[in-house]
This record gives sequence, C-alpha cells and structure tokens, in this order.
Amino acid sequence: MNSSANEKIIAIDGPAGSGKSTIAKALAKRLNLEYLDTGAMYRAVAFLSLQQSEETRDDQRVLEVAEEMDFNFTDGICVVNGHDVTKEIRSSEVTETVSAVAAMPEVRKEMVKRQRIWVEERGGGVVEGRDIGSVVFPQAKVKVYLTASEEIRAERRIGQEESVDTLGVADSIRKRDEADKGRSTSPLVRSEGAVELDTSLMGVEETVEEILGLFRWN
Repeated sequence: MNSSANEKIIAIDGPAGSGKSTIAKALAKRLNLEYLDTGAMYRAVAFLSLQQSEETRDDQRVLEVAEEMDFNFTDGICVVNGHDVTKEIRSSEVTETVSAVAAMPEVRKEMVKRQRIWVEERGGGVVEGRDIGSVVFPQAKVKVYLTASEEIRAERRIGQEESVDTLGVADSIRKRDEADKGRSTSPLVRSEGAVELDTSLMGVEETVEEILGLFRWN
C-alpha cells in the first residue's frame, strides 16, 4: 500500500447497527471518494455458499467460494458473479450464517487482500467493517469506531431488514457482537488511534461533520 493511498483512507469500524454504512456513504459523497462495505463481501460469500448448498462450516469449501467469487460494490450496490444481490445478502438466513463465515481465517485473508487491492486501485476510499483500522488499514489517515446503544442498533437493523421481530433482531445483534468480538482472527476491537463516537443521539450530518473535522485536522 503506497503512502498516498493511506492519506486518503477513512477506516470506520463498529458493531452491527452502529451506523457504519450510512455514515460511510455520506462521508464518501462529501469527500468525493468511493466507499466499500466490507461486511457485504462476507455476506456475499455466505450467500453464495448457501445458494450452492455448500456446508458453511467447511472452511476449505467456503474458501473456494470466496476465491472464485466475482465481487463488485459500487454506490451501495452489491453485484456478485454478474447479479445484483444487494437485497439477498441481507436475508435472515445470510445474517445467521455470516459470523461463522467471517470467522474463517483463510476467508478473512482472502477478503483483506481484496479490500487492499480495492483501495490501491482507487487511491483511497471510505472503508467500513469490523477490522478495518486494526488489521486491514492500520495506517489509515483517520480511524473511527462507531458505537450505539443496543436498543438503537436493534431499531436501525429492524428498519434495514424490514423486520417486525424486535426481540429476535435484538437477540441476533447480541449473538453477532459476541461472535465478532470473540473470534480468534481479527476480532472486533477499537483499534489503536481510533476515535470512538457514540451515534445513539447523533444525527448523520453531525457524525459526518465530526469525522470530517478529524480528516482535516490530520
């Protein structure tokens, strides 16, 4: 990774429902940069594995799916193997499976490689996920860790997935948090040098302005 690309990377990490995608989109637009939802990459692998009836606990088979996957993410649209699967990768079945897929060390290695290539080709970008500042781009110009209360995160996820099962979504978020923080490879952590922002009571514009201030200051 060349130093000029690092100068134009904003790394955004945080748990599900903390506002990463919304904030990343808004930041990218303000800075005239592209943005990447790395979670969509893992969801795409999980989706393909399920679609092909692969055993999603078989690391080698899932890795093969990951390596062969043609993935494109532009303006929030996820295209896999030539098909728009933006909605499909947000299904409850994929949500229940993605943590196990994301915990596979070799799959993470493949995705990290692709994420670095994505940024290198674009000379920077706004990248959001769960290990961006800690593992993928530790030298990013700005690193942010977004949080929010469990209740707020559940409400946001319900809106995203058009679900009415409030208790089910809250339970799913708790399980995802435990899986992301407890995995041995690239666990969800606040990386060194990252600024933590609680978005529970912050609007999108307020959060964006706060991060833009960090970008300019740096």
